[in-house]
Amino acid sequence: MSRYSQTTGTKGSLKWTQKLINDKPHLLNSEITNVFNLKDPEEIEWVSPLRDDEYAEYRDGAFLKQLCITLRKTPLKEFWPRWGPQWDALGRTSSGKVILVEAKAHVEELLSQPARATGKSLRKIRSALAKTKRYVNSKSEADWSSYFYQYTNRLAHLYLLRVLNNIPAFLVFVYFLNDEAMQGPSTEAEWRAAIKLTHKYLGIKRNRLSRYMGDIFVDVNELRD
Repeated sequence: MSRYSQTTGTKGSLKWTQKLINDKPHLLNSEITNVFNLKDPEEIEWVSPLRDDEYAEYRDGAFLKQLCITLRKTPLKEFWPRWGPQWDALGRTSSGKVILVEAKAHVEELLSQPARATGKSLRKIRSALAKTKRYVNSKSEADWSSYFYQYTNRLAHLYLLRVLNNIPAFLVFVYFLNDEAMQGPSTEAEWRAAIKLTHKYLGIKRNRLSRYMGDIFVDVNELRD
């Protein structure tokens, strides 16, 4: 099963993403329009996580179905094994663009655990990451299936959609500010310093996918009831 219903978030990125998408999507929509210079009017329909869908999050083939897209050139199963990224939010625009969202509330979330797959699944993951790494011309010797794996597997899926299948996809990283419960950054500068280190480690400061990747900063004080 690739659909995961969620309880109402009480803290962290789960809580704020649910509030952002369901209560104040205009805050995110306007930032996405600006960051990617989308033409107006470019309406965004969010298809996850929705309150009337049990705040469900999607992964594997279910996330493609939720976005109403089909990968005809390079199918997902040929590129990545089961248990791929579980997306924090998914959206599509009125012109057919798709938006993949990964959200963070504190810096430690950037440093994710290495891939837990083994055998054929791990080999497929490493192959996909290697292809993505070559495409963005990363000179880093870092193992992309190790530290920052959550970041690299999202980047690989952007590569799958945008490059291998010509799907007009955009990858959005939402960084929340002032989440005191999670002791998260209070300024955009704090987040940008951590992001800069991540990019340097991975060797992706500027790359062929950069124009389709965006960092957006949302103050949780704008989302409070």
